[in-house]
Amino acid sequence: MKTDDLISLLAADREPSGPAMNRLICVAAASGMLVSLVLFAATLGLRPDISSALQTWRFDVKFAIAVVAVAAAVIDCLRSMRPQVEKAYSFSLVAVALLAVAVVIELAAVPPSEWQARVVGTNGLMCLISIPALSLVPLVVLLRALRAGAPASPAGAGAAIGVLSAACGALLYATHCSDDSPLFVATWYLMAAVPVIGLGAVAGSRLLKW
Repeated sequence: MKTDDLISLLAADREPSGPAMNRLICVAAASGMLVSLVLFAATLGLRPDISSALQTWRFDVKFAIAVVAVAAAVIDCLRSMRPQVEKAYSFSLVAVALLAVAVVIELAAVPPSEWQARVVGTNGLMCLISIPALSLVPLVVLLRALRAGAPASPAGAGAAIGVLSAACGALLYATHCSDDSPLFVATWYLMAAVPVIGLGAVAGSRLLKW
C-alpha cells in the first residue's frame, strides 16, 4: 500500500467530509467572532465618525482588505485541515497584495514629509493590544473545533487558524480605529497579527496532531 493511500485511510475515520469541514470552520469562526463582537461593543465600540469615515476611500479600503483577509483565511484553514500536503501558496497573500497596492497609492497621494506621521498614527499601541485581544476567542474556538480535522502539518494548520483569528480581530478593530492610512494598517495591523499567528502555530502543533 502506498504511503498516500495509508494516510487517506487513517484520516478517513477522523476527517469530516468537505462540506462538513466547511460548515465547521464557518460556524466556529462566526461563533468566536460573535463573542468578540460583544466584547468589542462593551469596550471599544464604533468610532464616533463612522458615517463620515464610510465616505472616504482610505477607510473603505481598510475595511475591504480586512473582509478579503477573513474570506481568504477561511479558505486557507480549510486547505490546511486536509491530510494531503497542499501547495505552499496562501490565499491570505491576496489581502497582503491588496494592502501593498494601497500603500503604493498612499505614497503617491501624500508628500514624503507626511509619510512618517501616517505610519505612526495615533493608535499604534491600542492596535497592538486590541487586535490580539479580539482574536483570542476565535482562536480558541477554532482550535477546539478543528481538532476533528487531519492536517498534514498541525503547526501550519494552527498558523492558518491564527491568520483567520487575527483577520477577524482586525475586521472588528478597523471600525473603531481612526487611523485609516494604508501605511498605518500595513505597519501596526500586521505587527498585531504576528503574535496571534505564532500562538496558533504553537498551539496547533500540539492540539491538532492525529
